[in-house]
Amino acid sequence: MDVQRMEEDNQKLENLLNLSLQATQEERDRSRNLGTGYDEAGRRWELIVKYHGDLRQAASEEIVIEELLAGYAIVTIPERLIQAFSRLEEVEYIEVPKRLYFQQVDGRRDICLLGVGIVGNTPDALGAFTGGYIAGTRVSGLGLAGSGVLVGVADSGIDYRNSEFLTVDGKSRILALWDQTLQPDAEKGWLPPEGFARGVLFTREMLNVSLTEGTQLSRDTSGHGTAVASIAAGRGIGVAPDSDLIIVKLGVPLPDSFPKTTELMRAMTFMVRYAERENKPLAVNLSFGNVYGNHLGTSLLERFMDNVSEAGRNVVCVGSGNEAASNGHYAGTITEEKKQISWSVGNYEPSLNLQLWKSYADVMQVALVAPNGERRELQMDQVGTQRINISGITVLVFLGAPLPYSDVQEYYFDFIAKEGYLPTGIWNLEITGYKIKNGAVNLYLPSYSARSADTGFFQSEPIGTLTIPSTSSRMITVGAYDPVYQSYAPFSGRGYAVSGGEAASAQFTNAMVKPEIAAPGVNVLAAVSGGGYGGFTGTSFAAPYVTGSAALLMEWGIVRGNDRFLYGEKVKAYLIRGARKLSGIQKYPDERVGWGGLCVRDSLPL
Repeated sequence: MDVQRMEEDNQKLENLLNLSLQATQEERDRSRNLGTGYDEAGRRWELIVKYHGDLRQAASEEIVIEELLAGYAIVTIPERLIQAFSRLEEVEYIEVPKRLYFQQVDGRRDICLLGVGIVGNTPDALGAFTGGYIAGTRVSGLGLAGSGVLVGVADSGIDYRNSEFLTVDGKSRILALWDQTLQPDAEKGWLPPEGFARGVLFTREMLNVSLTEGTQLSRDTSGHGTAVASIAAGRGIGVAPDSDLIIVKLGVPLPDSFPKTTELMRAMTFMVRYAERENKPLAVNLSFGNVYGNHLGTSLLERFMDNVSEAGRNVVCVGSGNEAASNGHYAGTITEEKKQISWSVGNYEPSLNLQLWKSYADVMQVALVAPNGERRELQMDQVGTQRINISGITVLVFLGAPLPYSDVQEYYFDFIAKEGYLPTGIWNLEITGYKIKNGAVNLYLPSYSARSADTGFFQSEPIGTLTIPSTSSRMITVGAYDPVYQSYAPFSGRGYAVSGGEAASAQFTNAMVKPEIAAPGVNVLAAVSGGGYGGFTGTSFAAPYVTGSAALLMEWGIVRGNDRFLYGEKVKAYLIRGARKLSGIQKYPDERVGWGGLCVRDSLPL
């Protein structure tokens, strides 16, 4: 077994980045995580940096620095310069980007919009979904529709030609569409937004010309973003049909995945700056996430999102993910007796990663056991990288250290087949405690959409399965329920409920209530890219109900002058106050649905 000690200065580098820098190129290529953010051709990394002071002094022809909000930056840098860059006094911490995974019923009636909002242009063919709403009819009451509020959607793009995103006279409701996947072309007038170097920003005027000429400027090939935007703000089926839209088509997707967290951070910075410039309140929807991290809100992405939620007059809503029923999370307690944690590896897994999070105060001995019975003990007396050869594969292990903002410790395992696939069967970690003060351990496998259906823990725990960044404390995290049965949707990511329900382990005992609220997320009605409508399931499609509802509250408060401070945590507080009970849940808050189901009518302080 090879062991490499981590230099003290390298504790400014995230564990995953440390391990990535010590992996071979072949190992990076085979791994799902170790090469994320790395450009092999240029031997350059795209990294997330938390800093203070003036970081621009470090910029050069080789080091490109994009300053974001609140002391965060994205730095593109040659690999050979990372160590020296990390030693700058201004640099506080560095992380690699992570892959994002989308979190795949007209629920408007179910969220108490009658008497509050506008019923839009719903085709007769959708009567079975919508209860026969009549096109363009205002119901009695306040008539809130999101007027004067911006709705931002960072996703897979949008079918901007769809009637859901047009005014009654055929003009675009989209003020800005930033397609990060396109190359700028100055001759065509295709330029990125001010302050950014990639992608193309299409204004409403450019979109209107395209609509008139019948050209196509940007496409939503997956349809995910179109569906999400239609729920939040579609003219016919959306919660806030009179709002204006800001759309960001995220990044260039990886071959077997979705865009990276760096694209999301750029998108959030752009949308917040745009809303401040327009002097309008902003409701942002995020319908994706990942599972890498301690799930306690301490990563750079989570802390960045908290800072974004405090910038300007905005509120950010995010789905809780679809990991609860995926067998991807284990939670338990370690004692001085040997404990065996088992998981299966299914067919056709070229690589697999495993995170173990524990209290740094606990001293443990850990051994890895392969399906054929081979056993390897980890060297536990030092932090750093270990390379284990077992059952014909390589396992890269990184034993981390606590951080200035997190007292938990990570053991990270990356299982990499040298060729073909990993050995199938039952793998085990054998853990024996020696000095145990806390004892809680939480283990995570990759997202369900990034592994075989047969790969998972035998004793899985659904509590603590929120995806990141839905663990950020200041965002509104949205779980899903089935509107037909008025009951929790089993796939919906579960969080923590301090005053209701018991946490899965002591690690989560002091965590915040997450999710805060639930919305319809099973077979909900949404627009299909290219035309028509369909039923969609997942917290991806629960979150935009809350995003649109937040826009209604901000219209009532800020635009109409009833409460000019109705944004951020105050919107969250109002939505929690109006939440209603769901079937089968007696005690609130609840780790599945938070304070209950979304109810806009009862959330307004009338």
